[in-house]
Amino acid sequence: MSLLRVLLAIFFPPLAVVDKGCGSVVIVLLLTLCGWVPGVIGALVILNKNEAAG
Repeated sequence: MSLLRVLLAIFFPPLAVVDKGCGSVVIVLLLTLCGWVPGVIGALVILNKNEAAG
């Protein structure tokens, strides 16, 4: 996970996962609308999961 991705996940979570697929963007966008912290956590989890798998 690059520093740029982490910073994007903190400041604008949906933009950090935009290349992971439409479903990831929608999930993170909904979490961000519910609150900033759930969006950040969701983005970091998605980024970390994809990093570990591939």
